[in-house]
Amino acid sequence: MSDKHSAGCCATHENHNHQGHDHSHEHGEFNLRREIVPLGISLVLFFIGLIFNQPLHDTPGVIAEYAVLIPAYLISGWSVLTSAGRNILRGKIFDENFLMTIATLGAIAIHELPEAVAVMLFFQVGELFQGFAVGRSRRSIKALLEVRPDTANLIVDGVVREVDPEKVEVGDTIVIKPGEKVPLDGEILSGNSQVDTSALTGESIPRTVRKGETILAGVINQTGSLTVRVTKLFAESSIAKILDLVENASSKKAPTEKFITRFARYYTPIVVLLSLAVAILPPLFIPGATSQQWVYRALVLLVISCPCGLVISIPLGYFGGVGGAAKRGILVKGSTFLDALTDVKTVIFDKTGTLTEGVFQVTQVTPYNDYSETELLTFAAIAESQSNHPVARSIMEAYDGAINKFDVTDYEEIPGHGISAKVRGMSVLAGNDRLLHREQIEHDTCNVEGTVVHLAIDGKYAGYILIADRIKEDAAMAIARLKKAGVNETVMLTGDNRVVAQNVADKLGLDAYKAELLPEDKVKAIEQYLRKTDKKSKVAFVGDGINDAPVIARVDVGMAMGALGSDAAIETADVVLMTDAPSKVAEAISIARKTHTIVWQNIILAMAVKGLFILLGAIGIATLWEAVFADVGVALMAILNATRVLKVN
Repeated sequence: MSDKHSAGCCATHENHNHQGHDHSHEHGEFNLRREIVPLGISLVLFFIGLIFNQPLHDTPGVIAEYAVLIPAYLISGWSVLTSAGRNILRGKIFDENFLMTIATLGAIAIHELPEAVAVMLFFQVGELFQGFAVGRSRRSIKALLEVRPDTANLIVDGVVREVDPEKVEVGDTIVIKPGEKVPLDGEILSGNSQVDTSALTGESIPRTVRKGETILAGVINQTGSLTVRVTKLFAESSIAKILDLVENASSKKAPTEKFITRFARYYTPIVVLLSLAVAILPPLFIPGATSQQWVYRALVLLVISCPCGLVISIPLGYFGGVGGAAKRGILVKGSTFLDALTDVKTVIFDKTGTLTEGVFQVTQVTPYNDYSETELLTFAAIAESQSNHPVARSIMEAYDGAINKFDVTDYEEIPGHGISAKVRGMSVLAGNDRLLHREQIEHDTCNVEGTVVHLAIDGKYAGYILIADRIKEDAAMAIARLKKAGVNETVMLTGDNRVVAQNVADKLGLDAYKAELLPEDKVKAIEQYLRKTDKKSKVAFVGDGINDAPVIARVDVGMAMGALGSDAAIETADVVLMTDAPSKVAEAISIARKTHTIVWQNIILAMAVKGLFILLGAIGIATLWEAVFADVGVALMAILNATRVLKVN
């Protein structure tokens, strides 16, 4: 995922850690124990060295002080020292790691060991919090891999054998039993069934498949046994493509260069050159000035210059933001994404389960040939009472009368078409347009768009019932709030048909929509929006289904509906909305913007205090511990400032 982490002395750590963050979602979770044990050892040694500093210092050759504090320094600062060394070898000398290294080595050189250890400990505590914030990140592919079929039932010489799907060749014949995941893409040779395609399309209505139709890997066979001729190798199948899309999409995100890293490019060489000038020039030009005195002062200046106040203040602002968002049911997986949220100008929504509830209900009853709405709904509900299909359930929910099971006889499901039954002695057909044509029912409503159930009673067309997904209560408010927050464009992507999409878009006041999309089409649509968005603006996507995972991974900020959304989308997302309320998107942006303001207040405060003490240190007024006190003061003010994020309205 993209690299948009917190700033501070941690900036190099951010880039490293966020790549590690990407890495971690493949190789495991943040290990708190592994991180906290060395930090605990360093803290214990540091406090021993600080409390018993004088007795330790008074030992021959100051050996006891070195024996306690140098291990603490090396344990807490090893990552900084090695990073500085690696960067020097790559030619990137002037960065925060370099400044921290020479500043702390300088402190050791002037026998200010506690200060050297304190600087490194400040850094490690900041890094620990950052690592923890993003380290739970994503076992993202794990949930997707659960969709990946483990075996295929291959027919070899008339015998069915369980084999690895990757060993099945194009042209082989496989059997898919009810309840099994479809392991490979293929053409149905015999059988008919209902299949759950939600893993691929995100749409919850089961689809009927029969002989001659194509079936895709990753869908779940629900009712009948199917014999399928394989048309694609596993590596080229639909589910393999989705897995690949997620992995590749994650790798496409570029790290966001943080302010403090850019600042360090100029700040570090200036500080180093200033310290060299302080060490070399006064003894040459000031009568009576000794090299020892000015080298000491130069090293003091280096230690004062180390931006450990920024190490504390900047992450703290972000932690406040992350904590404030969490209190409101918005889980942000690291400060990086709070930063990105402040620049979101395009918000793209999935439809089913995101803007709509994924719960189907009757929205229109249109009777024909002298039937009333009540009669039409009554016949439909009684006829469908034997079915457990989501559409049948929605019709029965819309009908508020009692259903006598003896009213229905001769019930029969017609795969791919609908049902036929006798209702109170009358012949009833309920299903799609294909059913009417098959039974040669005269009608003039062939082009009704959406999920529609046509009815014929005793061979005569009686009308149709339109079923639609229910729009979430706060969806319209969510779009209005986003526009008020300065989002330029709100877009909906869906696998549903164009008429249903147009209806939802009009009701919610969306700027645009794209309908009838497969998962790979959604990624292409996202790519188009990313290409046309300027560099300073960000694109966010809000979705829930497994099919949304590649898109969530690809955008600048991926947001998942948490409570009902799929594990894959949640693990891949940068922001998880735990209440499944679309209005939380605008709330997340509001929290991010307030956090951004507070972080910049902390940056300016820390830099102003640091600048003052560098000046005082250069002219010999400030000592090391005064500088430490200034840093602690900056940190305390930053903590108090950061708590304001928790009070976002």
